[in-house]
Amino acid sequence: MVTELLDRATAETYASWFRALADPSRVQIVEYLARQGRPMSVGELVTAVGLAQSTVSQHLKILTETRFVLVEPVGTARHYRINQNCIACFPSAADVVMGRPAPAPIGDCT
Repeated sequence: MVTELLDRATAETYASWFRALADPSRVQIVEYLARQGRPMSVGELVTAVGLAQSTVSQHLKILTETRFVLVEPVGTARHYRINQNCIACFPSAADVVMGRPAPAPIGDCT
């Protein structure tokens, strides 16, 4: 039986990830970006998820703060792509929170 408590810093990181994905639209955006595998404009994401531009932009802001999504300037526009390192670490967070051993991290989760 494991008796150690998850350290506070790790718990705070995982909590921020779970908060970022606590909205179904953000889950859809992350999933869509992950499947597309390329940087996408806000306009492309608006079309894909069927939400207003301002709403998609707000969701992207939250997702970039937790680094699930990375932003790249393209001229005067901004394109968004999935952060593969963060996504690779997320299953570890879910495993640890559910009391399972965490798989070895892949890359940097930041």
